[in-house]
Amino acid sequence: MNKKIINSVNAPSPIGPYNQAIEVNGFLFISGQVALVPGTNSIMMDSIESETEQVMKNLQAILIEAELSFEHVVKTTIFLSDMNHFAAVNTIYANYFSANYPARETVQVAGLPRGVNVEISMTAAR
Repeated sequence: MNKKIINSVNAPSPIGPYNQAIEVNGFLFISGQVALVPGTNSIMMDSIESETEQVMKNLQAILIEAELSFEHVVKTTIFLSDMNHFAAVNTIYANYFSANYPARETVQVAGLPRGVNVEISMTAAR
C-alpha cells in the first residue's frame, strides 16, 4: 500500500490526531471539514450559507493540494446539526459541482465539533 499524507496550509490544521487527507491507490480520503477559517481559531458561522461556503473552500484547498478538483469527487457525506439546514446547504454545495454529482448521504447528528452546523467529508479518485 502506497499511502501519502495530504495537508494544505490553505485549509484548517487538524485539531486532533488525524490528517486533512490521505491518498492511497488513487483514492483521496478527505477528513470531515467544518467552517474553521484557515490560520485562525475562528469559525465562520454568520449564516448556514457562509458556514457551508467556508467548509467547501476548505475542502477545495485540500483537493487543490492533492492536484485534484471537485470533478474528481466520487462520494461525500454531509453531517448536519439540523435537517432544516438541508436546502441551504444543498444550494451552496451544488455550486461546486457540475452535472456529474458524486454519490452522497446527508444525515442529522446530535452534535458536531465546536458546535458547528455542518461538516462534510469527501472521497475523490484520480
